[in-house]
Amino acid sequence: MHEELTALAERLAALGEQPAPPPLDAVNEAMIRNWRQALGDGHDWGEEAPPAMAQVWSMPGLVTRKEPSAADDILQTLNANGFTGVVATNCEHVYDRPVRVGERLTSTARFGTLVGPKQTAMGLGYFVTWYQSWYAGDERVAEMLFRVLKFQPVKRRPKGKPPLPAIGLDSEYFWEGAREGELRIQKCGECGELRHPPGPMCASCHSAKRDHVVASGRGTVYSYVVHHHPPVPGRTPPYVVALVELEEGPRIVGNILGAEPSEVSVGMAVELDFERIDDEVTLPQWRPAGRPAPAPRPVPERVSDWPALEIPLTPTFIISTALGTRDFTPVHHDVALARAQGSKDIFLNILTTMGLVQRYVLENDPDAVLSGMKVRLGAPAYAGDDLVLTGTREGDTVTVRGTVSLGDHVNATVTLR
Repeated sequence: MHEELTALAERLAALGEQPAPPPLDAVNEAMIRNWRQALGDGHDWGEEAPPAMAQVWSMPGLVTRKEPSAADDILQTLNANGFTGVVATNCEHVYDRPVRVGERLTSTARFGTLVGPKQTAMGLGYFVTWYQSWYAGDERVAEMLFRVLKFQPVKRRPKGKPPLPAIGLDSEYFWEGAREGELRIQKCGECGELRHPPGPMCASCHSAKRDHVVASGRGTVYSYVVHHHPPVPGRTPPYVVALVELEEGPRIVGNILGAEPSEVSVGMAVELDFERIDDEVTLPQWRPAGRPAPAPRPVPERVSDWPALEIPLTPTFIISTALGTRDFTPVHHDVALARAQGSKDIFLNILTTMGLVQRYVLENDPDAVLSGMKVRLGAPAYAGDDLVLTGTREGDTVTVRGTVSLGDHVNATVTLR
């Protein structure tokens, strides 16, 4: 397959610049208005289109293209060979002059490079790069470099995270309760016997009827060990793993938080605590009774020449901005399809990210005129998170950083005229 892809990439690169499907619409106020409303762009553009909309005019929407783009053959071949995941990684724009309302653009495209296979955080994949240029008559008005990663979706445990428990039909209710802040203990539906760990049948009366109660969250240390080795991701030894006897009678295993191993003893009173591992798993843990949870670590102040702009990434925002940029890729609209391709949720598309970078620059310098923008994507910006943009201007260059809870989502360099 790799040899086939390499040969195809060489053939496409040899074609050079080719006519691309023309934009379906002339530059128009309605599309600009929809784009601005979705992205929260308040800049006065007059009779010009926002530069970051360059690619929007060529997006096909839900209409099937009659002519392939420069990279379609490569992308389809990768799809057919199991590289079904896709995420944009880089986008670079050059703006030759503003595009005006009423102009009908033409477009050309050329294939760039195919790099891979490479092992990435998303999975094994190939980086595909192509170029697109837009013209008003014979005058070029903008050019774009676009790069995506096509990868084989895998579900991989992030580094530094504790191993996940096995969750089955018998224990699903328990982990759902932990996510909601409840310690649920299984109860026999016939004789009322409480039992833990959960199972399909009561050991006392052999009934398969099951219910549960919510425990008080109080207990005592029945037994414990101090773990030194082997290393466990997300844990710093030594730490205490205890068997806690609940007020209700059953015993449950959990770590003792907020206490040194030398402070723990059999019979010590403990109280329930919860440790959130990720969006799916929260672990019931324990701390000495009456001892408050440690204060959260302070968030380092963001150093920036410009004030931070915080944007809540609601599902509505992510979907509406994808529609506003005419991007109908399912990973930006459909949660189930996003997860099937290796993501945990729908996420911001790169056209929106570029638009938000432009919005941030112009909110801090309304008189600036953009001549180019280079964007490198990092962590996905998932629904339910917040995107925080900060920036520094030095001469005619603005450096913008956008962070989410997973880390840097975008690092961008904006060149001003």
